[in-house]
Amino acid sequence: MRQHLWIKTLLMPLSWAYGWVTGVRNFLYDRLIFSSKKVPQFVISVGNLTVGGTGKTPVIEYLAKTLLPVTTLAILSRGYGRKTTGFLMANESSSAENIGDEPLQFYTKFKHNLLVAVCEKRVTGALKLAKSQPQVKMLLLDDAYQHRAIQRDINLLLNDYNRPFCTDTLLPAGRLRESRNGARRADAVIITKCPIDLTGPEKQEIAAQVATYTKPGTPVFFAFTDYALPLSYSGAPVELKNVKMVAGIADPSPFAAYLEARFNVVDKVTFPDHHNYTVQEVNELVRYLKSDTFVVTTEKDMVKLKPLAEKSGCAGRFAYIPVAVNFGADSETFTQWLTRQITHHLNSAER
Repeated sequence: MRQHLWIKTLLMPLSWAYGWVTGVRNFLYDRLIFSSKKVPQFVISVGNLTVGGTGKTPVIEYLAKTLLPVTTLAILSRGYGRKTTGFLMANESSSAENIGDEPLQFYTKFKHNLLVAVCEKRVTGALKLAKSQPQVKMLLLDDAYQHRAIQRDINLLLNDYNRPFCTDTLLPAGRLRESRNGARRADAVIITKCPIDLTGPEKQEIAAQVATYTKPGTPVFFAFTDYALPLSYSGAPVELKNVKMVAGIADPSPFAAYLEARFNVVDKVTFPDHHNYTVQEVNELVRYLKSDTFVVTTEKDMVKLKPLAEKSGCAGRFAYIPVAVNFGADSETFTQWLTRQITHHLNSAER
């Protein structure tokens, strides 16, 4: 612990320099010296102040399921980790290599209901979508909190309950991508990965801490991760007893804790976030695996591992655990807030 503090202290000058650069950039946007482009679609952005997983993917999926009955949607992502550049629409031949793992997960889940596109320049992506897909009325921007070149109608800031931005510091000494004051751009803050037994007083304390950095009246919602029943890579329910955990995500500890509480975890293998698997790695994962043991992964890993496992003929040894965000007691309140925000913006636009 003391060694960690020493390293953090040594890195602080770099954090100050990083904070100065990001602070100047935000100042230029705030003073309209750098401009943000308004695009034809209604834009909802989901992002965070910190690096690492805060549950953006489940929140995007939650919004998609909530909004699909009332509007036409597209998800626009930068496609982090892909080996391509520019604007691409997801299709049946898409892979994690050309669009990124999270967009591939979105497409796999929603391909019959909405469009998924990637573009590192969100304005360019939105305008190309507007030209080729004019029926799309709403965009969900994945991981776009710092991408200020595009205007958004609703700005959702996510914060991991286990890693609050209120007590964090800037990169590289901490995990913040920008100053905590960046939270003032949020229209709402969602505290993700909360314990299911989070008490009312603790919620009030967290909300008070967040309010130090947000605009007055900014609502704070609380959500926990909802783990579904395990599925085979073919999508069928599967009974698990002995499992080998495999994860290539930013923070695998909640996933590991869930598996350890319910199954006999015989081994845990972790890879860096957005890891691009190889056939050799797949073969190594099932080597020496007993017949009563499954390799169990996250859904994000599944979309990358599945074609490789099928190619190796071992897909039957794999299973995954779908996850979703659950707002619990805040479900109705969040939906009502979201509906009011959309209605207000649309009414304002018609005036």
